[in-house]
Amino acid sequence: MKLHSVVRSVLLFPIWVVQLGTSAKSFLDNPIIGSHRLNRLGLHVARVRCAAALCRFRRWRLARHVRPEWRGAFDRDGFVAISDLLPAKDFENLRQAILGYSGTAREMVQGDAITRRLAVDPQMLKAIPALRATLARPDIRGLFHYVASFRTEPLHYIQTIVTHAGAAASVGGDPQEALHADAFHSSLKAWFFLNDVKPDEAPFTYVSGSHRFTPQRLAWERARSIRSSNQLDRLTARGSPRVHRSDLAAMDLPEPRLLSVPANTLVVADTVGFHARGLSSQPTERVEIWSYARRNPFLPWIGGDFFSLPGVAERRITWVWSLRDCFSRFVGQPWRDVGLRTPIGGSAE
Repeated sequence: MKLHSVVRSVLLFPIWVVQLGTSAKSFLDNPIIGSHRLNRLGLHVARVRCAAALCRFRRWRLARHVRPEWRGAFDRDGFVAISDLLPAKDFENLRQAILGYSGTAREMVQGDAITRRLAVDPQMLKAIPALRATLARPDIRGLFHYVASFRTEPLHYIQTIVTHAGAAASVGGDPQEALHADAFHSSLKAWFFLNDVKPDEAPFTYVSGSHRFTPQRLAWERARSIRSSNQLDRLTARGSPRVHRSDLAAMDLPEPRLLSVPANTLVVADTVGFHARGLSSQPTERVEIWSYARRNPFLPWIGGDFFSLPGVAERRITWVWSLRDCFSRFVGQPWRDVGLRTPIGGSAE
């Protein structure tokens, strides 16, 4: 081993150790997390089991704030789909206000799909009071907190998904179409659809019950943790494991369920469960309010999140985008600034 590699390892070793108690998940970036020897002794499975146990404890504390029917559906399936979330007139007014709003947007290309996001920031919330009111509803907040297992404010975006996107179509398939888990621990993602999602228009897809760490799921987690890096695809090695249909059968899990839903439906899911973006048979453009929350899974408490404070929470996205721009040379910046945009169509300038 070269001298500079030894020095680097010595300097980074304390960081790698600390990361064992965080959401760090990459087998490639942390040689302790990715150690075949330690994972044969049970390191990865121990992290999974500990994170899952703490998640159950936090959800137990948050359960009373969730509608029983929503909580029951989520506990059973790992997701809940709520149709007619808003009265029809209120929904249409909110939809038109969002589709007509223009703000600074970011875009990322993955395969032949383009994802465009506008941050739900103070300017948008001031311009669209109905959006603020919807996101502040106690029943919705209670569900978000329960699924995230923390009393934390999610990041909210207006998100547009464009499939079979022109020049991007030559790049290849969309990696989000492969069944996968986002990490080794629970996290929240939510979609409030502003237009109908048909079965052949890239519907959200989820394997019901795959959010539970059964003995079969734990065996699968152990098996992938002891494979060599050249036996894993890049995204799996980075900690977002892809799963094959044959694996589902071995874990006694059902076939994936396509959530073809009408507009005005809210879908909230724990993305430790296996999920994907469904296939699209033709170019589509879908707009949704997209929410996301993930915290350190090894925290026993449910609150204490400074970044959820009013005045801070709604500014986080802009801050993160700016920081990544400044340090893009070191951390990368997949989200390209595309200037002023509306959620659909081209430039608003």
